Amino acid sequence: MNSRIKLVMKSGKAILGYKATLKSLRTSKSKMILIASNCPPLRKSEIEYLAMLSKTQVHHYTGDNSELGTACGKFFNASVMSIIDAGDSDILTRNSKE
Repeated sequence: MNSRIKLVMKSGKAILGYKATLKSLRTSKSKMILIASNCPPLRKSEIEYLAMLSKTQVHHYTGDNSELGTACGKFFNASVMSIIDAGDSDILTRNSKE
């Protein structure tokens, strides 16, 4: 999963952060949402609800927010990540089969 996330960050378009993800969900630009394992329950349920309304895939990332930020190649924590364009990665098609 980490290699796919790195490929998305390099060749596609992704947004990190809670507020930006909510904005992309409301405008239906997101294709997939990744939520870190230690994301607060209220925040997680709000994102899942908006994703259900906008018919967006949700993946619960196994690592915590610091691991998700590191997988994205950033030096900060990220509890939520929104994929807008997958680029060369097969994360959108491959992930639904796993």
